Amino acid sequence: MTQPVTEGPEAAPAGYSLRFPDSWWHLDLDPNTRDASIRRRIESQVKQAPQLTREQVDRLIRSTRRTAREAHAQGALRASGMLRILRAGSGPLVLSATTVVLRISVPEDQAEDLADLVVAAGMQLGTETEGSGLPPGEVELVELPHVGAAGRITRIEDVDYQGTPVPTAVRHTLIPVPNSRDYLVLASSTPNVDLAEQFYEVFDAIAESLRFEEPADTSGAADPASEAAGASPMGETDNGK
Repeated sequence: MTQPVTEGPEAAPAGYSLRFPDSWWHLDLDPNTRDASIRRRIESQVKQAPQLTREQVDRLIRSTRRTAREAHAQGALRASGMLRILRAGSGPLVLSATTVVLRISVPEDQAEDLADLVVAAGMQLGTETEGSGLPPGEVELVELPHVGAAGRITRIEDVDYQGTPVPTAVRHTLIPVPNSRDYLVLASSTPNVDLAEQFYEVFDAIAESLRFEEPADTSGAADPASEAAGASPMGETDNGK
């Protein structure tokens, strides 16, 4: 469903649509229901993988709950994830990834130009990886088929998990929201660093599906379907969850 923009300059998009692979699922971000919802989803996913230990299953649940909790704290518009368990000679291979959609506003006293943001991100990456032992990140400008120029940040970073650093492959895509000082950020990551290139292809396909909806109607007339869906700063169309 598409939800309306509730605030923003005239002619800002009414919403966006984004497609995910059929194997991905929507993470419940509601603090009142997310813990139980995530447990049910993962328990259902691992029924076909009895070789996983209880400890491994609980670790997956905790990790996914943490992703949902952090996404909610950041004001995410949505979060989606995938979990697949393959049989391997040395034991089960757990494949997982998440994409969190954020909307950020560039402060009035800062440059909103995409190129400037990408350059600043590149300088920050260089500083953060210096002496860390991690490979240097990559920052680039790319062209998305439906929305034009976007920034892309790719890196391997250590994500703290209960006091233990876990190498994680990250790819963030920054898309300017037309006629505003806002950006949509698609923050995608996977702990399967050995398969990072394959996951980057999936993350790129998700980003390339992004479309902005028509500008919001400023006449004051509300769309009944949108009202029924509930308003947010920017909505999305869920396809192939």
